[in-house]
Amino acid sequence: MSKRGSGKPSCPECGKAATGNFCEHCGANLGGRFCNQCGAEIAPKAKFCNQCGEGAAGGAADGGAHRAAAAAAVGGQNLPWWIAGVALFGLIVVVGTQMVSTGGPSEPAPVQPAGRLGTGAPPDISQMTSIEAADNLYDRIMTAAEEGDSVGARQFMPMGLAAYERARPLDADGLFHLSLLQSTATRLEESLATGLQILEANPDHLLGLSAAAEAAAELGRTEEAAAHYQHIVDVYDAQMATQLVEYLDHDRITNNLRNVAEAFLAGR
Repeated sequence: MSKRGSGKPSCPECGKAATGNFCEHCGANLGGRFCNQCGAEIAPKAKFCNQCGEGAAGGAADGGAHRAAAAAAVGGQNLPWWIAGVALFGLIVVVGTQMVSTGGPSEPAPVQPAGRLGTGAPPDISQMTSIEAADNLYDRIMTAAEEGDSVGARQFMPMGLAAYERARPLDADGLFHLSLLQSTATRLEESLATGLQILEANPDHLLGLSAAAEAAAELGRTEEAAAHYQHIVDVYDAQMATQLVEYLDHDRITNNLRNVAEAFLAGR
């Protein structure tokens, strides 16, 4: 194989300057090994070019050079980035393992519907039965009233009253709720009439007697109120023994109802 005056080899087939093991112009085998950097011929077992120091293609120097470069990157200024990358990978593995073992990320706690717990945004009553929607609004209004939130009570009062009207016919518990709402809205005649509806079905019903007695007292009908309160005293023990669900649900009222009745009668 011949070389030109520049010292670079030329292809024996096409005569053009060529480097490496094969001619880049015609593909002829150049024979031997030549430096890809300067074109000088390299001894068969040489690891580096004796002219420019470039690593010999296909020799052991290639692998050594790559390993040296990698070692320099790890041991030099890139070391902190490698450490950070390894740490991040480890964290991802730990979190992923925990998620798989526990069935995925924990679900957020469900939001409690408004009612006895507060007076924020209106509850979603679209999926409730008519009586469930009415009772939810009752809870909301009465909680607001007990906490002195007159704005909240007034805001939902029309909705609550209308909800119970839509839910008719009402049982004794529903009628008692409606009577209390009417009383809170100072619609006392309506409250008294609703309490009497309970007594039409059960003359001894403690919640009906309570609603009627309180409304009559607020209207200034003392004798009528006294009659209802006396009836409470007479039937209290027998009625409480029935353990009606509405008595238990309104135990703050029923447990103290005889004391309230006796106090009213004593104060006449």
